[in-house]
Order: sequence, then C-alpha cells, then structure tokens
Amino acid sequence: MRIAYVMAEGRGDTDLLLHGVAMRAQARGLRLCGTVQINSNCHADRPCDMDVQVLPDGPAIRISQTLGPGARGCRLDPAALEQAVAESERRLDAGCDLVIVNKFGKHEAEGRGFRGLIAEALSLDVPVLVGVNSLNVPRLEAFCAGVAVPIAAEAEALDTWLESHS
Repeated sequence: MRIAYVMAEGRGDTDLLLHGVAMRAQARGLRLCGTVQINSNCHADRPCDMDVQVLPDGPAIRISQTLGPGARGCRLDPAALEQAVAESERRLDAGCDLVIVNKFGKHEAEGRGFRGLIAEALSLDVPVLVGVNSLNVPRLEAFCAGVAVPIAAEAEALDTWLESHS
C-alpha cells in the first residue's frame, strides 16, 4: 500500500499544501482524483466557508453549513460530503495516478466519507495522499494497518514523496 498523510500546524495550512501538490501533479500530467479544500470568507470573528474542489476539474462543492451566530458543533454538511465522495469515486473508476483526500476526518474515522475511496485506490495500487489532524491520526493508522507514512508539512517533502510514488 502506498499511502501518506500530512498535517500542518496553522489553520488552513494543510489545505494549502495539498492544493499546491495537486496543481504541481497536474502540471506534470498526472491524472488525479479526490478533493482539495478551498476556504473562503475567513474572518477572525467567524469560521471559514469550506468548499472542496473535486479533482481534476470540478465541481466545487460547499461542504460547510452556515449555522448562525453563536452556533457550536460540526458545520460539515454530510450530504455535500457524500456528493464529493461520489464524484471522486466516478473519477477513480475512470483511472487515475494519484488520489488526494483533503481530510481524513470524523466521518472517515467512523467508517464513512472518503474511506471507501481510499480503500479502493489502495486496492488498485494507486498512491493516496491525505490530510489529517492530530485527533484522527491514530484512526487513520488503524484503518491503514500501520502502513500510512507521515510526511513533513513542506512542499519539498510532499513533492519528493510524489516523485517516488508516481
């Protein structure tokens, strides 16, 4: 299995790193599937809107819900996430050289979300690169039977991994 994960410290930094990897991989002519996250309308007093760009060429899907001022809890729109998963799975079926998943999050940790896409890509020997936060690293490692490799949150380290797996 060829799976690696990255997690950056700053808010939105993992998203930016994965977006950069995707753009560089496409420029090299690699066929991609999966998603990268694009955050918008970020302000100190409100959370960002979260969109995912289905690779390689869209659509962009809003995966966050606006819950209103003072609302707490998860803003993820599960139906929108599953739409992004379905779009990504169609692209995997058409063939690809690399799968990028913006986040192995709570849904994946609980057996939903992009988990099936990741498993299918690995069974086809397609390299997979995922973003993750520290809370879900143990669940990602358990899902991957301990073979997921951490990569430093640096463009050069990600590009080196990509070069060795594509």
